[in-house]
Amino acid sequence: MLALGAASLLAASAVGPTAVAAPAEPRPSVALDWYDTTAQTIAAAGAPTQVTNSRTWAVSWLAGARATRQVPTGVDRDDYQDAALASAVHSSLTTLAPSRTEQLDAAFRRTLDGIPDGPAEDRGVAAGEREARSVLASREGDGLDPASVDAPFTVPPAAPGVWQPTPPAYAPATQYGNRVARPFALAAPDQFRLGPPPAPASRRYRSDLAEVRAYGAADSARRTAHQTETANFWYGSSLTLYTEPLRVALSRSAGSVAERAKLVALFHIASVDTQIATSDSKYAYLRWRPVTAIRTGAIDPDPDWTPLHNTPAHPDYPSGHNTYAGAAEEILSALTGPRTAPFELTSPTAPGVTRTYTDWHRLTAENVDARILSGIHTRSADEAGVTLGKRVAGYVLRASGHLLR
Repeated sequence: MLALGAASLLAASAVGPTAVAAPAEPRPSVALDWYDTTAQTIAAAGAPTQVTNSRTWAVSWLAGARATRQVPTGVDRDDYQDAALASAVHSSLTTLAPSRTEQLDAAFRRTLDGIPDGPAEDRGVAAGEREARSVLASREGDGLDPASVDAPFTVPPAAPGVWQPTPPAYAPATQYGNRVARPFALAAPDQFRLGPPPAPASRRYRSDLAEVRAYGAADSARRTAHQTETANFWYGSSLTLYTEPLRVALSRSAGSVAERAKLVALFHIASVDTQIATSDSKYAYLRWRPVTAIRTGAIDPDPDWTPLHNTPAHPDYPSGHNTYAGAAEEILSALTGPRTAPFELTSPTAPGVTRTYTDWHRLTAENVDARILSGIHTRSADEAGVTLGKRVAGYVLRASGHLLR
């Protein structure tokens, strides 16, 4: 093909001069650049509480989505939207993660170097800064700072079904303060409060507990190697585990910069509101964890039973990993479709393991199984979590017009 192209060019030049335009370089994706910059910023300077980091994503990208939504007349649309998104996310992140200002400033300069100087760039930068200030001001005092999230909780007296601190650390309860934090979209944290979990003496709960006892024990003879891998794979932070799937969806989106910013913003708004709603239901029902039920319960207690993974320090019902998974699936399916081309995913808690997915639901299904196989949740808590996450995310999608203004 190179020889044919050269011959054709020579033939053309023999006839007369012909202008041959060099192929245009593809425009870099500012949305992907700032997605990666946001992820790097949170990895380097993030808060110790997951919901606080989700808030950082939500604030930054909500500002970006608002700034890019309306393009002024008389300016280049792409230049304006690229400048607006970069400016909004940069301004938000330098406020929320000031220790990364030097790196963020450098990233912002690189973005602006790729945009032609002129009114589109200037007005985009101004819009981004304006929306960042507006969103940051609107979220002041929302109760999603680490101290508020992990507000002190008084453990109730021990009783059948009632949450108690769990081994080995018997740590104080976490995430109690989430239940009084201010959501982005929900009218109140209890707007979608779940119905009560199965009663401790019910057939459903006995079945749930038997499943965890058999498959979630550290020394389980029933759990297969693949199931152990599933438990390990999904044991880490949901925010971390879903950063790559959301990036895959973003990179494959054919939408405008504004539509891509909307995807990221609504995903993280839904994740914040879901975590708030999760803590509302958890602390409304205070359901004990499987390790407590199996060790001390009236149904054939086994004081030496140990789960595969250490149990997080908050109640069982519903599973937070699964509320997050349900919300993620709902947003990704609604905005990008339920299926996608194959993509690979790794996990920091399963070194050397790579899994391939072609739809968002599969991630949810594996989360449901993983928390049972880890020995830290019942199936009823996992399935209720998925339901709650989808309800919250569905509400966020319906409220998107108001959120994005």
